[in-house]
Amino acid sequence: MEGPLKIKQWAEEDRPREKLLAKGVEALSDSELLAILIGSGYKDMSAVALMQHILKDCAGSLRQLGRMKVEDLVAYKGVGEAKAITLIAACELGRRRMMEKVTQTVVRCGKDIADYYRLKLGELNHEECHAILLRQNLSIIDTVLVGRGGLAGASVDIRIILEQALRKNAAALVLCHNHPSGSLRPSRQDEALTLRLKEACDMMDIRLIDHIIVSAEGYYSFNEHGLAAL
Repeated sequence: MEGPLKIKQWAEEDRPREKLLAKGVEALSDSELLAILIGSGYKDMSAVALMQHILKDCAGSLRQLGRMKVEDLVAYKGVGEAKAITLIAACELGRRRMMEKVTQTVVRCGKDIADYYRLKLGELNHEECHAILLRQNLSIIDTVLVGRGGLAGASVDIRIILEQALRKNAAALVLCHNHPSGSLRPSRQDEALTLRLKEACDMMDIRLIDHIIVSAEGYYSFNEHGLAAL
């Protein structure tokens, strides 16, 4: 019994590379684009079929594929370390491209920050907290990592946030952290941190504009929910 056809045995218009040249990149499916990256499958499965199989296990989600690690991908027959690294690098480039698109010079609302940090932090398996330092007109001076932790939380030192804000002569700031669990509901610790940070900022005549929680599912803005009188 003959095995499946290799890509080179397909009709020319059905081969991913040839199809891209003839019809444009928009004509290719996700699995066909990914097949171009890995270059080949193995004896019993073409590159396209292999990527269809992997995407099926990811519920068809490129975002979920981007969260896979090298050890997850090499568990599939036909995927070695080099192919796994290529796929991970491609997913990361796609994420960074989207981050460039949504980066704002001036913070107009919580969504400006949330759009950027959902892409930056939403896929992480650990929690990170960042301070966005702002000028008086709410243009961005800098962003600073102020806390990193595990799945359950990140330790944040308010003194570090204020030190960075004073060093950069910031007039205002936004705090942003992710919830790896996907939940957008603020914890009691999140609420307590927001209140303590606001009190500390008020003493230093620095405006706390917002505290935003992000996940792959969306964002939560303390300011938009009227909490902590921001």
